[in-house]
Amino acid sequence: MNAPWKPNGNRDPFAAFICDEAALDVLRPVVIEMGWAPEKCAKGGLRNAVQSLSVAASPNILMVDLSESGDPLSDINALAEVCEPGTVVIAIGQVNDVRLYRDLLGSGIHDYLLKPLSAGQLRDALTQAQAVFMAPRSNDGATARRHITTAVIGTRGGTGASTLATSLAWAFSNDNKMPTALLDLDVHFGTGALSLDLEPGRGLTDAIDNPSRIDGLFIERAMIRANENLAILSAEAPINSPLMTDGSAFVQLEEEFRQAFEMTVIDLPRNMLVNFPHLFADVNVVVLTAEMTLASARDTIRILSWLKANAAHAQPLVVVNKAQAGTGEISKADFEASIERPIDFIIPYDFKAAANAAKLGQTFVEANRSAKASSVMRQLGERIMGVSEEEADAAAPAAKKSLLGSFDLKSLLAKKDKKAATKVPAE
Repeated sequence: MNAPWKPNGNRDPFAAFICDEAALDVLRPVVIEMGWAPEKCAKGGLRNAVQSLSVAASPNILMVDLSESGDPLSDINALAEVCEPGTVVIAIGQVNDVRLYRDLLGSGIHDYLLKPLSAGQLRDALTQAQAVFMAPRSNDGATARRHITTAVIGTRGGTGASTLATSLAWAFSNDNKMPTALLDLDVHFGTGALSLDLEPGRGLTDAIDNPSRIDGLFIERAMIRANENLAILSAEAPINSPLMTDGSAFVQLEEEFRQAFEMTVIDLPRNMLVNFPHLFADVNVVVLTAEMTLASARDTIRILSWLKANAAHAQPLVVVNKAQAGTGEISKADFEASIERPIDFIIPYDFKAAANAAKLGQTFVEANRSAKASSVMRQLGERIMGVSEEEADAAAPAAKKSLLGSFDLKSLLAKKDKKAATKVPAE
């Protein structure tokens, strides 16, 4: 509700819904000073505002009285349902509570004023609200906001794709102070919110059920804040409810993220490649998390081949996660030979650091700042930040011979059997 928005000539500049005459008597002279019609100061609180705005255009600046509201946060959500994007909302009330103040600001309210009101207090609040409304949007003009969308995909289950996705998102937002969105598309078993010690909310399931509702205002309300620059959208949908969507909601979410954030990190289950290939239309970087096994090497080849055919504009980065020296089914050289490209990053396995992060309810890089694995994750983040949209368009992998044809499973299995045979003592 408090997002900067361009003026619309069909909208009133101001409206207020106030519960008591005393507050109205203080407000009306200030409204006249601002050059607005005092008749727009109506008697009635938040409920009256919701009823009025459900049948009329929202004003540029809206003041609502919460004094008669039993559950201000729920009522503000009801207001958000009928309030047009870009409206700057100022709430007033009688409850002097810091937590309520923060929760209201988090829900999209621009400011919260305590009764009894003063003319100076109102004048300052309305002047600031007017400045916010008239401010140009960040994507206006010739210099559009630079945005990088990164999809993190595990080639196999258990390769640590979710750990990597949450760590990258946290590093972008905290270390680099970049507004970042984390989208966890595993709607049934996602761990994005869990890794950040947050409740996932219903934002993602609401988006899937009602794609037409997705706009800037929906993003403000539905996403859960992890820190000042990081917001997450995830779900824990009932496992008896299948995912019924054509993927249009996901595409709309990506578009809104491009307007509201500088970075988007998508924790993308690999089955999404098959079901929703259009998700990759605006993805700049694809991080494939793999392990040193035959199955992971095979699936890395298949996904790289799919990306080449369906998302050639996206830059793929191959990351071997949870690496332990001498324990892989195949060697690094064999892995790279089979996928016909070098591994971009190798993240060492650190069980204690992973357990520490889980106990603290923090991302891996936040809980283990000095760990070697965290250092590699940050290097990966720096590599991603260096990719502009133009670079991503030009970074399509060079034409290769058939990836699948070059992957000789028989020879690799023979090597594995030969290696195992040398360890068996002769009878």
